[in-house]
Amino acid sequence: MTLTSEKKQAIFEKYGKGKMDSGATEAQIALFTERINHLTLHLKENQKDFATEKALVSLVGKRRRLLDYLKNKDILKYRELIKELGIRK
Repeated sequence: MTLTSEKKQAIFEKYGKGKMDSGATEAQIALFTERINHLTLHLKENQKDFATEKALVSLVGKRRRLLDYLKNKDILKYRELIKELGIRK
């Protein structure tokens, strides 16, 4: 199951400035988190799916870089987002 456009729009509306605001850092982090959670569940069932494992590692790295950027830009938004999404460093 992939993310539907309605689900993406809901994420962008909640964390961005509007339904079509896919450029906001917080919205991108939330979208990556949703995809990471989905791939993690997939890998629990399919341990030998190495292509998915590589994609997961790549997504985690992208999310980490965005989180570092947000932390340097605005520490309060960073802390709020970490708490809301349930991400821990």
